[in-house]
Amino acid sequence: MKTDIILSGVGGQGILSVATIIGEAATRMGLTLKQAEVHGMSQRGGDVQSNLRLSDGCIASDLIPLGTADMILSLEPMEALRYLPYLATDGWIITSSVPFKNIPNYPDETELAAELGAQPRVVALDVEALARDNHIPRSANVILLGAASDFLKILDASTLRESVGCIFASKGEAVVEANLRAFDIGYDYVKQLNLNAL
Repeated sequence: MKTDIILSGVGGQGILSVATIIGEAATRMGLTLKQAEVHGMSQRGGDVQSNLRLSDGCIASDLIPLGTADMILSLEPMEALRYLPYLATDGWIITSSVPFKNIPNYPDETELAAELGAQPRVVALDVEALARDNHIPRSANVILLGAASDFLKILDASTLRESVGCIFASKGEAVVEANLRAFDIGYDYVKQLNLNAL
């Protein structure tokens, strides 16, 4: 069994933290993990992309071939669409719905939303608003991870949640509690969508 994930977003949004939490969960479950070099992290506001591969067996390469990714997990909708060629036909896009306009010629938002909506398996949620409304503005990335957790079949959601606590433990109890709550908000959001039929 394996799961291949394209992580994408914009520098400063917390994609690296999401990768670290997933990696911790994979380690706890005894899985093999390979992660390709993270691109763009040195520039805040620049595009960020990484390949994350999980398996209960051997992994030959850290790069995900075109058309095989099980998930695109993105904190920025245009960045999610950028990696569509990598997504398998039965793969999921889990993304923030609100653009981070870091370039002058950013695509039209209506067209962007329509293109996302045209994909067969997509969950788009406003993680920034959910974080703000729940007074955890720095935890939008963990809300997105919670939303994705049920689709990461090789990992169980409870182990992912435990890993959130482990990764943030050094930052103090308040930060741990905020991020555990963020994970639960994303998880509950998707459960309410009732996507079992897809």
